[in-house]
Parts: sequence; structure tokens; C-alpha cells
Amino acid sequence: QVQLVESGGGLAQPGGSLRLSCAASGFTFSSYTMGWYRQAPGKQRELVATISRGGSPYYAGSVKGRFTISRYNAKNTVYLQMNSLKPEDMAVYFCNARHYYRDYDDYWGQGTQVTVSS
Repeated sequence: QVQLVESGGGLAQPGGSLRLSCAASGFTFSSYTMGWYRQAPGKQRELVATISRGGSPYYAGSVKGRFTISRYNAKNTVYLQMNSLKPEDMAVYFCNARHYYRDYDDYWGQGTQVTVSS
């Protein structure tokens, strides 16, 4: 029943912007820390950003100052605004939901491709 559906990926030029969305269903969205992770070919999946139930964000150093994570609980949606994109941002981006204390309750979306190229 749990679903996390990412959208908004695509092609951007270096220096451009994209906004990713993750629509959640099948669980109590407000009880979960939400996050974005990414995986490039040949690399481990890495944390990009998280946002707590109360809206406190955390960012990986590689994206700090360029990306903004936000959530709209009334729509069960989390967003990732990506500005000043770099080629090294190119990856599949995955949405993640983790219960704030039952951290073994952990869900993943299918991912959305972000391509950064001239």
C-alpha cells in the first residue's frame, strides 16, 4: 500500500534548475522524516537532504547552498529545489521515508533521472 512516487526529473544545463516532487501515500506522512538520496553509475547511494517532521533540513556538503528541501504535509509531498546544477549532480534521485523513531519503517520510491549536460 505504501507508495512514494518521484517526478520532475529531466535534462538541465549546468547552472540550471529543476524541482523534484515526491508524492507519498499509504502511511502517516507527518510521522516520517523525509529525504532525498541519489545514485550515480558506479557509486554508492548517497544522502542529499533530509527534512524532519518539524521542517528542520539537513544537507550534504556537496549541495548545501544550492538545493532546498521542503515538505507540504497537507499534500503528503516533499520537494527538492535544485539550483546551480553541476554535472556531478547527474544521478537517479530517490525519495525516502523513515519513521521518526521506528527507523526500521523505511520506504523508497522508484527514482527519477536527473541529467545535467550542455
